[in-house]
Amino acid sequence: MNTRIAFGALVLLVPAVALGEEPVVLAPVVVTAKAIMGDALNSPPGGARLDAEDLTRRRAGTGDATQLIEGVSGVDISTAGGISSLPSIHGLADDRLRIQVDGVDLQSACPNHMNSPLSYATPSRIARVRVYDGVAPVSVGGDSLGGTIQVESSPPEFARDGAPYLLHASAGSFFRSNGLGLGYNMAGSVAGNWLRLDYAEAGSRSDNYQAGGAFKAAAAGSEGGAIVSASEVGSSAYHGSVNRSLGLAVRHGAHLLRAEVSRQTVDFEGFPNQHMDMTSNDNRLLNLRYTGQFDWGDLESRVGYQQTQHRMDMGPDRYSYGTGMPMDTKARQRQASLRASLPVENEALLRLGTEGQYYTLFDWWPPVGGVMGPNAFWNVDFGRRSKVDGFAEWEQPFGETWTALLGVRGSRVATDASAVQGYDNGLSASWGNDAAAFNARDHARDDILLDATGWLEYVRGPRSTFQAGLAQKSRAPNLYQRYPWSTNPMAALMNNFLGDGNGYVGNVNLRPEVARMLSLAGDLHDAENSRWSLRVNGYYTAVHDYIDAYRCDTGQCPASTSSGQFVLLRYANVSARLFGADVSVRRTFSFGERRGDLEVAGSVSYLRGENTSTGDNLYAIMPPHGRLSLLYRLRGFTVAPEWVGVAAKHNVSHVRNEIETGAYWLVNLRASFTWKSLRADAAVENLFDRLYTDPMGGAYVGQGASMTTNGIPWGVGVPGRGRSVNASLAWQY
Repeated sequence: MNTRIAFGALVLLVPAVALGEEPVVLAPVVVTAKAIMGDALNSPPGGARLDAEDLTRRRAGTGDATQLIEGVSGVDISTAGGISSLPSIHGLADDRLRIQVDGVDLQSACPNHMNSPLSYATPSRIARVRVYDGVAPVSVGGDSLGGTIQVESSPPEFARDGAPYLLHASAGSFFRSNGLGLGYNMAGSVAGNWLRLDYAEAGSRSDNYQAGGAFKAAAAGSEGGAIVSASEVGSSAYHGSVNRSLGLAVRHGAHLLRAEVSRQTVDFEGFPNQHMDMTSNDNRLLNLRYTGQFDWGDLESRVGYQQTQHRMDMGPDRYSYGTGMPMDTKARQRQASLRASLPVENEALLRLGTEGQYYTLFDWWPPVGGVMGPNAFWNVDFGRRSKVDGFAEWEQPFGETWTALLGVRGSRVATDASAVQGYDNGLSASWGNDAAAFNARDHARDDILLDATGWLEYVRGPRSTFQAGLAQKSRAPNLYQRYPWSTNPMAALMNNFLGDGNGYVGNVNLRPEVARMLSLAGDLHDAENSRWSLRVNGYYTAVHDYIDAYRCDTGQCPASTSSGQFVLLRYANVSARLFGADVSVRRTFSFGERRGDLEVAGSVSYLRGENTSTGDNLYAIMPPHGRLSLLYRLRGFTVAPEWVGVAAKHNVSHVRNEIETGAYWLVNLRASFTWKSLRADAAVENLFDRLYTDPMGGAYVGQGASMTTNGIPWGVGVPGRGRSVNASLAWQY
């Protein structure tokens, strides 16, 4: 604890000391924080960028921030709750990615990862997204394998010199016909020459959505409850989702201090690929950030605090058994970082940084009677995960042709958890034996991680660019992979953040994952990079001690080799490899000011993931897929038809009895019109109302007796959304 206090104090004190230096003399007019922050500090080379225009087109009809990055090369989306989808980069997802929202690393606090990091981001506030794949610079990585996703809101803007104040206001709403989705957003700010105050709020809700046809039998979801129709996706509704934030920014010369407090509350969110639903979530966040420019370089420091209270139980589409099964989680995260960007001779740039995180987790299930009482069941009691690391990164251009980047990062991750208890340890067979075995073990683990990245770019004239990268990335297990202890089937089913319908038991002895990666890319384009481009990216990743699973055969786990039912699994380290390629092409035709422009874009992706220890396939690997879109612009009007095609999925994880899915294609139509300060968007998704199973959607367990291992049918995947007419309206001042 003393180390954490000292680290946080150091991060806060360094900017105060640095302010004593003579600031850089800037131009007399400074409008936005972009001119204050050195962009090189936060944006090393590489990565795909989405700017405001890209994001605006994607917002119509969604309250889920993850959907904004769908279609980015190499990125796939695993559906979950209505606002809690999980991104995947080249087959590596969830905790294997580093996800930052306005520079803060957010943590899930749920055994099913229902409150995923991007579920706390408000789509209407996102102004920029940057996606780095696995060979990511060490300055943006750490404790992750698949890459980094950085989500940023707009930088603060101040009144121009001579103007007394600057006012901004915006408001918007959206409608989605399938599921009757509704949402709103509003924001306002007032700023002077050195002080700015912001407020933002957004909310959304949705009923259950409909698939493109019948995918199961119609039946009552709960005991004596309403019929869930054959095409209705049970437990896909959500309501009461509200995000509020209040921000303050102070500017002094080349220095900027920002403070933001935010809160998200969700009254209910169903999860069709989980055995229960979220019945409340309350997340509070404090984000303090300082950036400044000095004659020796740029400096940034952050302090963040996240507090989450989360509750799960049976929603209205599930059996409650007269008692329900409440599950509570309380978590806190404290984090701090300090980083500097130092220009050195020969146009080189040196980035240095240190970071620290301390995360605590309490996960308990209140008693409800019978064998689930008289005590609370402690799934994880006082789980701790602390991380301290540092990095150094060197970026060196060699003329206008070559650019090299080298970086190393070292991390120490320590995890621990306290003793646990079952509902009644006197019931040895159900709870007591497993609890005693877990409590007799040492739970503390100390992991040392080492990351290194080497990246080289060659610009062969104005029409071609080639890139090559090598990296080693490491990640320590999360608390829900190490510490869930019960082999009771019901308890194991409640520990599943993969959405495959199976139950999981933790493994205290898990080792950190270590991935070694190779990436090669080529980009051909016209001299101005405005009319056409072709990009090909190939990659290969070998993972030592990849955390997969095997059929649990100890304690209460029934030894099973069945291929047609849900099973119980225990996490285990294996060897794995992932490889594939992404190809994207773009061509723009200009017909003049009076006839507009037409952009044709297409992409194709191929990915394989294999457990080389057993010969099995890895879970949740997207099959080959492609996308073709047209975007026509004429003054303030755009129209964009899109075709999406996905191949059948046969390479499935057999140990998990993952469900195979068929091939399908979809057509989407989007249009927008901008007039002065108003923008209207309309879209028809899945135009032909096709029925298809989402290959990343997991197993459908969203209704009926979902608390049992096989009380609901196996072999039904979560279907994609049927036809939906979406509309949104936005205004800004």
